[in-house]
Amino acid sequence: MTEASGPQKTAAPSLVWFRNDLRLADNPALAAANARGGPVIALYILEDGAPVRPMGGASRWWLDRSLSHLAADLAALGSVLVIRRGDPRQILPALARETEAGGVFWNRRYTPDGVKLDTEVKAALRADGFAVESFNAALLVEPWQVKNKAGEPFRVFTPFWRTVQSQLALPADLPRPTRLETPHAPPTSLSLAELGLYPTAPDWSGGFSDWRPGEAGAKARLDAFLEGALRHYAEGRDVPGEAWTSRLSPHLAFGEIGPRQIVRACESLRVTRPELDRSLDKFLSEIGWREFSYSLLFQFPDLETRAFKSAYDAFPWVDDPAGLEAWKRGRTGYPMVDAGMRELWTTGFMHN
Repeated sequence: MTEASGPQKTAAPSLVWFRNDLRLADNPALAAANARGGPVIALYILEDGAPVRPMGGASRWWLDRSLSHLAADLAALGSVLVIRRGDPRQILPALARETEAGGVFWNRRYTPDGVKLDTEVKAALRADGFAVESFNAALLVEPWQVKNKAGEPFRVFTPFWRTVQSQLALPADLPRPTRLETPHAPPTSLSLAELGLYPTAPDWSGGFSDWRPGEAGAKARLDAFLEGALRHYAEGRDVPGEAWTSRLSPHLAFGEIGPRQIVRACESLRVTRPELDRSLDKFLSEIGWREFSYSLLFQFPDLETRAFKSAYDAFPWVDDPAGLEAWKRGRTGYPMVDAGMRELWTTGFMHN
């Protein structure tokens, strides 16, 4: 008989910091952490007090629902979602020390505030000796990879998108994990209710009932669009009285679905439904506009606060608080404007 071996030492856990990537499939940070072996600690930080733009009420409502679904999806794999609140520059290094993390993983952000904060967090973690890896889960290509012939960032959409399409080589599909190893003693967590994201006094979200936040809802929305409204998209996307748009924008914004998943689904459909080519091209060009906007914001970080063309710095704005309030509530007297703003106020969505 061979001598029995001693107890196996469990690998140090990996921390996966979720942000605008609230999905399990096509999530390179989660896949890398899981491939490393050992327990995976999924973390979400509500970034109060950090240098990022605060969310409005509708976004907070969506986040509440999306985190609820993410927590349930993680639980189904044997894991838990740890929720904290505050400044990631303090929370993440402290949690890495507390858990003796073997690695910290996240998917990149591209807004100026997000880039700055993530750079500071990464530096603090590495100074403490922790391995840190970040990945692209939000874009088809990295903003710094797309340049014109002079080596400068594009300022015009059409050549930008043409270049992206010519360079695009999607990485292998990352399927949803089938299991995640749970840490022996998960860190303490706030409850979702403690974040106070859901409106209660009053609950004004009744008009949002058509939305299904979460990864499953995003997949269902994409499937329904490709099977239905897509056939009218090329001609009908600008008709405000018809539901011929994808309504995927909030799902993309919270990362419940990624653009690579959308492109794969579209190109797969193109093989069997060539008559949809025109609508597919038009729809994918809108994904391209999303890429272009992120690229501009990354390359020109003052775009959030300054006009892209300096000539507009002298634009004669009118200071009219009453007019602003009438516009927000859809009471300007201009029917098209008011219809769009009332739709937005009631449903969280305004037609293109």
